[in-house]
Amino acid sequence: MHFNHFDSNGQAIMVDISAKQPTLRTATARSTVRMQPATLQLVVDGAMAKGDVLGVARLAGIAAAKKTPDLIPLSHPLALHAVGIEFSWDAANGTISIEATVRAFERTGVEMEAMVAVSVAALTVYDMCKGQDKGIAITETLLLFKEGGKSGTWQRETAL
Repeated sequence: MHFNHFDSNGQAIMVDISAKQPTLRTATARSTVRMQPATLQLVVDGAMAKGDVLGVARLAGIAAAKKTPDLIPLSHPLALHAVGIEFSWDAANGTISIEATVRAFERTGVEMEAMVAVSVAALTVYDMCKGQDKGIAITETLLLFKEGGKSGTWQRETAL
C-alpha cells in the first residue's frame, strides 16, 4: 500500500501538487452541538451573557478555515475564495447544526478547510455557552459534499 504523505524512507512530506491543474473546488461540512433546549433558546434569542454566540461562531469558523495550514501540518496553504457558515437548530432537541461551505480555484481540495471551519465554530458555541450549560456536547463532525479535481463530485448519502 502506498501512502502519499510519506516518502520512500517513511518520512512525512507535503504532497507535491505543483503539476496539477487548478479547478474550482467546493466542500461542505457539518458539525452538531447539543445543549439543553433552554440554553439553545438563549442562543437563538441573542440573550447569552457572552453576547451574540452565532455571530462570533461564524467569524471564528471563517477565520479557522483560513488558518487550516497552521493547524493541520501537511495541508497546503490555499487562496480561499469563499467561506460561508450557516446555522440551523432544532429547539425540541436542543441542537445547533453548523454548516460550512468553502470554495477555491486551486490544485487541491478544500475539505479540510470546511471541516476545520465547522469544528472551530462548534468549539466557539461551546465556549460561549459553557457557563450556562455544563453538559454541552459537540457531536458528528463530517464532510457532506465535495467537488472539483480528478475525483469529481462526492456527496454523503446519509448521516452517520
